[in-house]
Amino acid sequence: MVQDPEDLSRRHEQKIERERSKRTKDIDAFKTVEEVLDKRTVMVLYQAINNGPLSRIFGTVKAGKEARIYWAEGKGGEELAVKIYLTSSMEFKKSMRQYIEGDPRFKVGKDYRQIVYTWAQKEYRNLMEAHDAGVRVPKPLYVKENVVVMEFVGEGGKPAPVLKTLPKEQITAGIFEEVMDAMGRLYRNANLIHGDLSEYNIMLHNGRTVLIDFGQAVTREHPLAEELLKRDVGNIIRFFGKAGIDVPGEEDVLECLRRR
Repeated sequence: MVQDPEDLSRRHEQKIERERSKRTKDIDAFKTVEEVLDKRTVMVLYQAINNGPLSRIFGTVKAGKEARIYWAEGKGGEELAVKIYLTSSMEFKKSMRQYIEGDPRFKVGKDYRQIVYTWAQKEYRNLMEAHDAGVRVPKPLYVKENVVVMEFVGEGGKPAPVLKTLPKEQITAGIFEEVMDAMGRLYRNANLIHGDLSEYNIMLHNGRTVLIDFGQAVTREHPLAEELLKRDVGNIIRFFGKAGIDVPGEEDVLECLRRR
């Protein structure tokens, strides 16, 4: 008996829909995700689950004006972080341009959504180049449009603490040296400057520092490179100095970073 082609097509579509529905049921808190994100972003998440590194998405671990970070599980059961840049933050889009313009790796689009997509691509590439240079950062695994998937720094859905939240007695000279080494590797080996480094985006996981938030990182050839490097150094010296660590002067640190 020859089956009706339309019937076969309909059954195929129904099968696909059932499989997608089954997969969606495995996403904890997905209704919450859909409430705060636009439909296009939700579709990107579907794709990351069906054809990408994700198996399940759990709840939000950090929610800001610019992005939200979700705890997720990878295909192998590993903990992952899903960073989703919001396409509705107009002020954020304006500030993005100064970090993208002058970076030969990227072009600034006129469309607001495209600017956000470029920012996500920029963070992914910066993280990859930093990781390849031996800097401890969350290893990036996937990027599409405004979604970046990377290693989760923490355990059981609880992010590792940032330096800002640690008691003063836990801030040591050893941690300062680790941060200096990371900045030197970033500058020398990856040709990058973080651009927004401070105690708020350095985590401490298993006794080791991990640098995060690389969307604004620029190459050493960027017009703002020197200004951003000095700002990073100033932030780090200020923080560790207040914590009672004997730190060198800004010019000494800059000279040290450039020759490491």
